[in-house]
Amino acid sequence: MLDYKQLIASKIKAPLSTAELMSLITETSDDSFGDYAFPCFKLAKLMRMSPVAIAEKLAADIELDDHIVNVQAVNGYLNFFVNRLELTCEVISDVFASHGEYGNSDMGSGKTVCIDYSSVNICKSFHIGHLSTTAIGSALYKIYGALGYKVVGINHLGDYGTQFGKMIVAFKLWSDRETAEREGVKELQRVYVKFHQEEAEHPELTEQAREWFARIEKGDLEAQELFEFFKKVTLAEVMKIYDRLNVKFDSWNGESFFNDKMDAPLKMLRDKGLITESQGAQVVELGNYGMPPCLLVKSDGSSLYATRDIAAAIWRKEEYDFDKCLYVVAYQQNLHFKQVFKVLELAGFDWAKDLVHVAFGMVSLEDGAMSTRKGNVVLLKDVIDKAVAKAGEIIAEKNPDLAEKDKVAEQVGVGAVLFSALESSRIKDIVFNYDRVLNFDGETSPYLQYTCARCNSILEKAGDWLSSKSVGDYRALDNPETLRLVKLVGSFPQAVKDAAFKYEPSIISALLIDIAQAFNRFYIEHRVLSDNMAEQIARLQVVKATADVLKRGLSLLGIEAPDKM
Repeated sequence: MLDYKQLIASKIKAPLSTAELMSLITETSDDSFGDYAFPCFKLAKLMRMSPVAIAEKLAADIELDDHIVNVQAVNGYLNFFVNRLELTCEVISDVFASHGEYGNSDMGSGKTVCIDYSSVNICKSFHIGHLSTTAIGSALYKIYGALGYKVVGINHLGDYGTQFGKMIVAFKLWSDRETAEREGVKELQRVYVKFHQEEAEHPELTEQAREWFARIEKGDLEAQELFEFFKKVTLAEVMKIYDRLNVKFDSWNGESFFNDKMDAPLKMLRDKGLITESQGAQVVELGNYGMPPCLLVKSDGSSLYATRDIAAAIWRKEEYDFDKCLYVVAYQQNLHFKQVFKVLELAGFDWAKDLVHVAFGMVSLEDGAMSTRKGNVVLLKDVIDKAVAKAGEIIAEKNPDLAEKDKVAEQVGVGAVLFSALESSRIKDIVFNYDRVLNFDGETSPYLQYTCARCNSILEKAGDWLSSKSVGDYRALDNPETLRLVKLVGSFPQAVKDAAFKYEPSIISALLIDIAQAFNRFYIEHRVLSDNMAEQIARLQVVKATADVLKRGLSLLGIEAPDKM
């Protein structure tokens, strides 16, 4: 599509570079004020005139053409009107030419982005608290992939720490392999909770747990075998959830993988004079940067999350030579990542600037918080199952004759769960409500899926219109409803880029809602299937372009779009 911002910038005779001019040009929210606007306020000091006078002067010098058909000076703004029929035809043509991959580009060709997300804990339940990191990370994985980047999805497993000593003690006392294989993580969780209940009255259990963890670290055969068994049981269950959520990873290197990779970074930090001793512990002082010390080695000689994250960052840079490494982790870890990134920067790694903490808010159900130790967790599987069941009830009521109702219910229920974590700014806390996320009339995934299915229904009723020899009468598209819809569809490629560079999938979610709402206004105001074949073909092209972009946008969020609902 023609780059209208660049074209407009080339026509403005002002003392700013083309790039500066383009950065100031925005699309208008009200079509009556044109299609693009340029504010003249920044030019007031440079040109020593009022913004109103500048707008009038610049407007007089604008040369109109077949693409820019009018310009108006209004209250210090230049409002540009483009050839709207040309814009409409260009957008539709571009969507069709993309063959279902509208918004894709090769801008990331030759570049690598590592994304650390989900990071489940071995022996612990995959609960609703993991939803945001999993949904956001997976969406960014797909978005960066669409922009041509090589993407490395990393599940940094929580598979290291004294809790695994506790698990071995608990397992040997109160469980067995047959039960664990049959019951899965539920059984591992049961004995873990029991350990903490018994620990208060039997402190010797704590000492036994420390001994077993030490055996894990030393490579003891029995300890390692039990640890690997726990890992196998956990991942077998977790993979079922990932498959349902359409989530994938390229690396499963967790904390334990870096257990033997911490000595070199620690030595390097000592050699650079960055590590000091504090009450027997080894730290990097960060007071000059407004942060408390970064603790790397405790007084008993054990490492911490920061130590392993520093080792992991160095290893990932050496292994993948990333251009950017994202950590999709809750905002409670803000300080942790600031400290880790600053230590790497002080160590002289210029790529420390390419490390990004993609923080997000917490997710919970309406009945409150969770605790693994106390055993009151809400499993993500149960949330998905309940959403799918509720979706099935709604679909059975709305369309009892629908074929493959179970498949569609799965797509709608899973989509609703994922979209709940992607619909708003990632930093917001989320309280999950089944009725709200499954509302077919709200700003939800089912609403988007239903709109997409409505488009498909219209196209199906039209028959084999794509092979028709009739030519579309594009004058039928010259109206405010179609223009608004087509403009939104045409903004999709930029939304994909913005979502990547702002690490914010909700930019795509919000645009899809706007497109669906604009389509439904278009559909109400303009009869698509009519006796006028030329008008019908033109409008059918708008319907197909809308369906293609809705389906594409949903896929980048990891959500399937049923053909029928």
